[in-house]
Amino acid sequence: MHLSDEGQEQARALAERVAKLRSIAAVYTSPLERARETAAPIARVRRLALRVERDLTECDIGEWTGLSLKRARRKPEWRKVRHHPSGFRFPGGESFTEMQARVTGALARLVERHPGETIALVSHADPIKAAIAHALGLPLDLFQRIAVAPGSLTAIAYGPDAPVLLTVNSRDGDLTWLQTR
Repeated sequence: MHLSDEGQEQARALAERVAKLRSIAAVYTSPLERARETAAPIARVRRLALRVERDLTECDIGEWTGLSLKRARRKPEWRKVRHHPSGFRFPGGESFTEMQARVTGALARLVERHPGETIALVSHADPIKAAIAHALGLPLDLFQRIAVAPGSLTAIAYGPDAPVLLTVNSRDGDLTWLQTR
């Protein structure tokens, strides 16, 4: 799926905000088209190559692929998806627990690859929510309570101590304060 005109505008606006940061060492993206289209303007304004990181991709929903959200909500398993995601595996796909482990493993590898540097990662709502829950030490079963808006910025600082959630759903305003930590 390509970005809509609104999505393309959101990506451009995000890139303009990120362009004002002192430095970005790298831009990584999920391999899915809409994520690459969101990340491309960021990489372009920073004059960086866009790096595809497979482990930032959306949860593999297996046999549910192509199912509309309206039809998915009618499935008896939907309640478990919403209220007990840690105990659910998509038929022919992965579990939310596996998705969270995959995404947080990728984050750990990328943080290790770029010690002390700021990197930009473009992913999808569920992987971002799972990363936020992990950073905050929340059980995965609460990650559905986190909202991540399209085209928004979430920032997590990883250092020698526990991760620190700096912002969620940032859609406007100056970002330079993120690099003063």
